[in-house]
Amino acid sequence: MSDKAISDLKPMTEGIAPITVEERRSRIEKARRLMAQHAIDAVYIEAGTSLFYFTGIDWWRSERMMAAILPANGEIVYICPAFEEARLRELITLAGEVRVWEEHESPYALAAGAFRDRGVAGGRIGIEENVRWFLFDGLRKEAPHLEFVSADPVTIPCRAHKSPAEIALMQRAMDITVEAYKACLALLREGLSQNEFRANAVAAHRALGVQGGIDVQFGASSAFPHGSKTVEFLKAGDVVLMDGGCRVEGYCSDISRAVVFGQPTQRQRDIWNLEKKAQAAAFAAAQLGAPCEAVDAAARKVITDAGFGPGYQVPGLPHRTGHGIGLDGHEWYHMVQGNKTPLAPGMCFTDEPMIAIYGEFGIRLEDCIYMTEEGPRFFTQPSPSIEQPFA
Repeated sequence: MSDKAISDLKPMTEGIAPITVEERRSRIEKARRLMAQHAIDAVYIEAGTSLFYFTGIDWWRSERMMAAILPANGEIVYICPAFEEARLRELITLAGEVRVWEEHESPYALAAGAFRDRGVAGGRIGIEENVRWFLFDGLRKEAPHLEFVSADPVTIPCRAHKSPAEIALMQRAMDITVEAYKACLALLREGLSQNEFRANAVAAHRALGVQGGIDVQFGASSAFPHGSKTVEFLKAGDVVLMDGGCRVEGYCSDISRAVVFGQPTQRQRDIWNLEKKAQAAAFAAAQLGAPCEAVDAAARKVITDAGFGPGYQVPGLPHRTGHGIGLDGHEWYHMVQGNKTPLAPGMCFTDEPMIAIYGEFGIRLEDCIYMTEEGPRFFTQPSPSIEQPFA
């Protein structure tokens, strides 16, 4: 089959609305309210998705400190290598003070001075959860008089509850990945390798105007949630398990589909239908105020009532039913036993129970949910049937 399914694709990026400076300012104000509630005097954030969330600065990670200090009072302080200052200033949209360090100087001393100058003489510094150990270790050695605590009570409540603008970006990412899936499914053929499928997925997303991909497993390898080391080539009767996504303005999509190449057996059809029932049960349980664990419990009950499991045992559902999603592919909050966090508007997460049967195949259907004031909504419509992966 030709690659016309990909060459016919057109970019779907027109009209995308990036997060505004005003929204980022409102995020910082919310963070400061939470800092006051939790007696945190400043939050230290290094390059990564939280830096992008609060400041809009997309910066790579290296051994050199590039960070933002968000004080409870006063303007942001950016800590940057001196030779990168000009580039940083190009990226700054939220005004702040830039402090630079030369290659032979200590960025930790620079950060400690910024804490002091923002009125944190002996207070509490919140460390964002993705700060690497060597940076934290350097800070605490340079400023032993300060108390370093987790910034989770500040950063997680901010990031876990998405605004309408964030949800719109995620919706666009989901829509794009659906189209990439359709193109890749049209190119399934006998003898297709996993690597060829993955290359098609990258090309399809690129043609649609973004960077993204879809991982794939064929046949018995589909029972492994994240794949097997075995290289497979597609043959008639194989389950094709796909899991992929892209980013739009940093925000992720995440969709899984399971189909059969050729005619499904009754066994494959029965397990697929059971999986669909479990996914629907998870969605029905995702009601405002319900604990996150209720979503997992509902899906798991469908699967265990059918004789699989119990718990995480295989054959059955070997992992949690879902994870949060946003600027990171996996973020807060997880749909897992023990998570009592109540579902609230703005929370976004995957609905992806799986039935894994080692030695045979695995079926996973994954669509993302966002919570509204009226309850749960799917970003993408679940598969209608094993023969029809998209509505």
